[in-house]
Amino acid sequence: MKQEPPEVCPVCGEDVPRNASACPECGADHLSGWREDADTTGGLGLPDEEFNYEDFVEREFGGGVKPPGIGWVWWAAAVAALLAFVAMMFL
Repeated sequence: MKQEPPEVCPVCGEDVPRNASACPECGADHLSGWREDADTTGGLGLPDEEFNYEDFVEREFGGGVKPPGIGWVWWAAAVAALLAFVAMMFL
């Protein structure tokens, strides 16, 4: 027995046409999202806590500060490159 589709897809919230076998927007059907217990499952199994972006960045990239004094090296390299470019243009 085929289950009747809901009027609104419980997965993506789009309108589902009458007699549709799947949601035209996200593809959910009776097996993937129209089950009666679809809204009671945890979805992807993600934790219930809020995502903290700052903690994520610190864990992934470290929280250290850039070494002091490295900025002048880049300025010196930029000036040297600029001088070399100007010298090539006039020579």
